[in-house]
Amino acid sequence: MEEQIIKLVAQDRIEIPLSSMYQKLKKAKKGHAQGLASKLDEDSKEFEGTRVFAYTTEEDKERARGMKEAVAEFCTEFPKYGTILKGKIAEKRVRSEEHLYFGVNPGSRLTADDYMEVMQSIGLSEGTARSLYPELMDISRKLSRSRDEERSVIVGRYSTDDSE
Repeated sequence: MEEQIIKLVAQDRIEIPLSSMYQKLKKAKKGHAQGLASKLDEDSKEFEGTRVFAYTTEEDKERARGMKEAVAEFCTEFPKYGTILKGKIAEKRVRSEEHLYFGVNPGSRLTADDYMEVMQSIGLSEGTARSLYPELMDISRKLSRSRDEERSVIVGRYSTDDSE
């Protein structure tokens, strides 16, 4: 059990910097792409370089109707039932969640090998894991609060309403 919890703590601590970097990169990529698309639209809608290319197109794709749009249309078409539907949507349901709380005991630490094992379990080579480890831990320390904090993860959800 101890080894499994150590692995969970290591996974959690590795996830923090990777998730943060992913979110920052995703935001930067979208902004950069929108800027390039605007520039292409001003010019000729396409670019062909020696190593890269880019072009913009407009595509009509069918998308599922959004829930808000569908409810609004239903309420317009069937005002009596629309009021009932909005009331049902507004009702709050009690939903229980089961959480697993975990952490490292005060004065204890995870070893570099604990982190290496997790990184290798997701497909990184030993060399790559060893070179990434110091950087990931540095970023993780900067992003995280105290290492003694208790963390949790939702492990189950269930409704307590009798109607479901």
